[in-house]
Amino acid sequence: MKAMVQDRFGPPDTLQLVDAEKPEIGSGDVLLKVHAAAVNPYDWHRLRGDPRVARLMGGVGLTKPKTRIAGVDVAGRVQDVGADVQGLRPGDEVFGFARGAFAEYAAADAALVVPKPASLSFEQAAATPIAAATALHAIRDRGHVQPGQRVLVNGAAGGVGTFAVQIAAALGAEVTGVCSTRNTDMVRSIGATHVVDYASADFADGTIRYDVILDNVGNRTIRDLRRATTPTGIVIVNGGGSPGHLIGAVGSILRAAIVVNLFVRQQITMVPTTWSRDDLLAVTELVDTGTLRPVIDRTYPLADTAAGLQHVEAGHARGKVVITVT
Repeated sequence: MKAMVQDRFGPPDTLQLVDAEKPEIGSGDVLLKVHAAAVNPYDWHRLRGDPRVARLMGGVGLTKPKTRIAGVDVAGRVQDVGADVQGLRPGDEVFGFARGAFAEYAAADAALVVPKPASLSFEQAAATPIAAATALHAIRDRGHVQPGQRVLVNGAAGGVGTFAVQIAAALGAEVTGVCSTRNTDMVRSIGATHVVDYASADFADGTIRYDVILDNVGNRTIRDLRRATTPTGIVIVNGGGSPGHLIGAVGSILRAAIVVNLFVRQQITMVPTTWSRDDLLAVTELVDTGTLRPVIDRTYPLADTAAGLQHVEAGHARGKVVITVT
């Protein structure tokens, strides 16, 4: 099979398109024929081994990538199933979380793929898992968003942001999206009541205070975010940081959260990086009811995966970037 592999930490252009063996599957796994995969900041962090402290924690590898083939978000057809797999069979169209999705075939835990919504193409389905699940965790589980609350999404035009705006709006919130000038119409079209163009206005000047703020960008200090939050509001931090850091944004966020959460009624929290079948089923229900639709910026063929990663790494993707495989 063709696959994009990386044998050392580095920027996306260290990826190479090579012939590789199909992955072996265990008794609880499925082998997928990949039709599409999506690019996430998670992928470039792992490819770079960044922040460097992550290498010491064992998840990405110490001196070289632990996994040669990157990519998690996947949509495709079941090619083969393990001996203990029930409910899935060859030919089924599925989407979810895989191991090594930037390839013609990928292995996945059978519990982490579910039937693809009929209303979505393979490209749309691949664009959904991580970003939609992250938005769901942020808005529903961390923000506990209620009808009538004011919710602000910083980075509303990005992958997580576009899903977060839709979910918050569906929960009955008054949503404000922060984005660039070129994305204001799109962000409004997916459910934002108000749109702030960050080039001409400052959402953190304290003029308006929000019950929940989801920060997907990391370009404002915790102090800035708190100033824009109600006295009992919640600040949810997702992402931030750039390549080449020892610890990354997480360290400073955790320090701020400890101090704030001890002494004031505002809460500072982060989005957990956990994925489950329940997440996929919840997202599927939102798609099936017409509440949620992925926004796709652009697609790249498998051979140009590095270019897709570079586009996401630059921080200006409008919605999701998708890799088309077959």
